Amino acid sequence: MPKADNIGEQNYDVIVVGAGFAGMYALHHLRGLGFSVHVLEAGGDVGGTWYWNRYPGARCDVESMSYSYSFDDDLQQEWTWSKRYAEQPEILAYANHVANRFDLRRDIAFDTKVKSARFDEAAGLWHIETGKGGRLAARFCIMATGSLSTPKLPEIEGIGQFRGACYHTAAWPHEEVAFAGKRVALIGTGATGMQAAPVIARDAAQLTVFQRTANFSVPAWNHDLSDDEITEWKANYDHWRNRERSTHSGFHNEGGHPSIEDLDEHERLDVLEAGWQRGGLLMWNVFSDLMTSREANDAATAFIHNKIRKIVNDPETAELLCPKSHPVGSKRLCVDSGYYETFNRDNVSLVDIGSEPIERITENGLVQAGAEHGFDIIVFATGFDAMTGTMLRMDVRGRNGIALQEKWRDGPASYLGIAISGFPNLFTITGPGSPSVLAHVVMSIEQHVDWIADCLVHMRANGLDAIEASPEAEEAWTAHVQDVAAGTFYPEASSWYMGANVPGKPRVFMPYTGGAHKYRKRCNQIAAAGYEGFVLSPQGEESDTQVLATRRSAQ
Repeated sequence: MPKADNIGEQNYDVIVVGAGFAGMYALHHLRGLGFSVHVLEAGGDVGGTWYWNRYPGARCDVESMSYSYSFDDDLQQEWTWSKRYAEQPEILAYANHVANRFDLRRDIAFDTKVKSARFDEAAGLWHIETGKGGRLAARFCIMATGSLSTPKLPEIEGIGQFRGACYHTAAWPHEEVAFAGKRVALIGTGATGMQAAPVIARDAAQLTVFQRTANFSVPAWNHDLSDDEITEWKANYDHWRNRERSTHSGFHNEGGHPSIEDLDEHERLDVLEAGWQRGGLLMWNVFSDLMTSREANDAATAFIHNKIRKIVNDPETAELLCPKSHPVGSKRLCVDSGYYETFNRDNVSLVDIGSEPIERITENGLVQAGAEHGFDIIVFATGFDAMTGTMLRMDVRGRNGIALQEKWRDGPASYLGIAISGFPNLFTITGPGSPSVLAHVVMSIEQHVDWIADCLVHMRANGLDAIEASPEAEEAWTAHVQDVAAGTFYPEASSWYMGANVPGKPRVFMPYTGGAHKYRKRCNQIAAAGYEGFVLSPQGEESDTQVLATRRSAQ
């Protein structure tokens, strides 16, 4: 396979952008179906988010025995995870194992950013230009760019002036960063900051955590997996995978959660305590009506507040750590290992920048509340331009040269989070409008890739060259995504789900909250109905077919 940065345009059936878990599986699956596939990856190797996010304490918040591919049982049986929640090096090792096992790298161009992707209506092809000047063409383009892949630095005056070491957690160096004896500022207290703080605090002379918004976190209770746990999982993988495909969030152990209305006060506390002791993301679903019942949400909030107050010795610090700006679950629930306990250390302090923001970065540190704080290292755990940021940083243009930036000017619109009207033969894996970040992401990736692969096989078998979401289907689905979210507490939070962490970004709730199981069923129904709501056509006959497809989707 020729390299993507050679002079001249190279032609493929499919170009995939990104070599994380989504891009790797897309390459393997489509290549196995006889399509010529080439992957373009900005990083130096496979792994996506686990290639870039090497910060101290980086760990998955989905249980490791579940956070893996299900498409190949031999792969499931031969890989053995060491902990309940895998840490970044082990997940990256898994990604490398998959790449080696299926010989994926021969069709991946690394260190290759996509500069532009433009649809040629006359030829029915996508033309891709890379940052190296390479030019490629393909009938289909699949964006496997990930939901959390474009780091977001805060907009603070003087951010480039600091003379010490400065890091963003999502662009962490490959070499070890030494914190011993250093004064460290950690800015950001989302999932990443909560993972990093306890690890940095062990070595740093002083760790100062700057918190704009307190977030809810529950313990991971991470531990080494026993031989019995591993054996039980491997003997019953089919059962667990079927469970994952049938639940709201895609987790195997979801389900059976009571409504708060069915419990008395003591029973409610018992359920909450059991959820806390179990740990992990399912605390988000400890009551079946947590995201729709104010009574249930208030009970869970009060319970977590009390836990924080019992763990943290200093009452003032404990109160700052208690989230009060949003309902529990409306921002992504964090899973930590000793985060709250970290603030009992003599070398750790918490600074509230919600009421008094950081004024500016200086050569020696930063200014906040009128005083300069000196540091040797600043760590930005300030998150991402989530879900849309990576695609919108490319110059992606569809029919009539319309730019995706213009199309999504008022917020992302899509059909199923898979296709975009006006952008034929372009697919997005776990894009806005799909369950995405609200579900088990590897299961969501496999569902999307399988659906896209089946679609391409259908098109090949029926002599079809183009597929495109109809405007009516896109409009209806986008409205449905918003309507379902509006029936929950999700929109009440200023979260990255809403784009609220990026100044100027449209405030639109991006993921689908209706449940991964219901979403999977709907996708299957649409495919079984001849790809209802899509325009499918041979090259040169799109206008007649579009009329037919539009009528069908409106019925």
